[in-house]
Amino acid sequence: MIITTKNLCRDYVIYYGGTSFRNYFTRMFGMKGERKRVVDNLTMEIAEGEFVGYLGPNGAGKSTTIKMLSGVLTPTSGEIRALGLDPVKDRKKHAQNIGVLYGQRSQLWWDLPLTESFELLKAIYRIPDRDYKRRLNRFAEALHMGDTLKRPVRQLSLGERMKGEIVAALLHAPPIVFLDEPTIGLDIVSKNYIQEFLRMINREEKTTIILTSHNMDDTEKLCKRVILIDNGRVMFDGTQDSLRRLIQESKLLVVDVPVEQMGQTSPFKPAKVEENRLFFEFRDDSEVLPMLSALSNSYTILKVEIKDAQIEKVLQQLYLTKQYNAQHQQTEQAVRSEQ
Repeated sequence: MIITTKNLCRDYVIYYGGTSFRNYFTRMFGMKGERKRVVDNLTMEIAEGEFVGYLGPNGAGKSTTIKMLSGVLTPTSGEIRALGLDPVKDRKKHAQNIGVLYGQRSQLWWDLPLTESFELLKAIYRIPDRDYKRRLNRFAEALHMGDTLKRPVRQLSLGERMKGEIVAALLHAPPIVFLDEPTIGLDIVSKNYIQEFLRMINREEKTTIILTSHNMDDTEKLCKRVILIDNGRVMFDGTQDSLRRLIQESKLLVVDVPVEQMGQTSPFKPAKVEENRLFFEFRDDSEVLPMLSALSNSYTILKVEIKDAQIEKVLQQLYLTKQYNAQHQQTEQAVRSEQ
């Protein structure tokens, strides 16, 4: 395994006080604050070449995990190994093996053209001239960067800058890449270019990529495996299909019919109607053929498509189910205590 964690924990201590002056003396005189566990006994294994979606609601512990895996934060307890190295103790060696992108932070120099930022990274990572030119030309072509390489970072649009950030994270050919919200705020064209590029790098270079994102389109298109955490604990680890099956979210049978037949009576009530398209919900694949047979008596069917449940809806339902179960347990405990 290229990455392993065992009982990984990270705690923060929260000091309460009205002013920073008061907080300073609270710490100086050893007064205790409230300890909050952000990552709680995280154990996982990630193989070489996997593209993993690391998902969860805000405050679940995603970014904290990425910072520990990249060596920025020291774990409170537990173990991490990445290519056999401890990210904190072997920080310099580990930094050569990873690429990191934080959607809200930049590793580019604001007033320099992109090419000069890349030249500095070339020197830092000691990338040979031949490899540097080959990779940069290949990346610039795949991401449709055009003349943006010659412009200062401060003059670039958000989409252009994010392309530059991704190139900067991958120039030194790291075997492991951590991406934290790489497409946040991007238009659909820039997002598609970046998604295709990441898919290419994962496929051709066998780069292991761990992606955190609230953009479920990234997850659906790129990640075969999903690790879902909440309150620092793993709630689910498996494929997208197994996550859908866990929730039993309904799928959609999409049927195209002639426009003039749209007003005809249907044996099933469509969940949604769009122009000449009818959307019917179903849960089990065995329902599809009987539905089509019945629909063919009412319509001339031009095209049939099956859409899986969207991961975003599945996650939303999973969160709501978890919240309901937690509230139900609290209610039961309160009733028992009153008795």
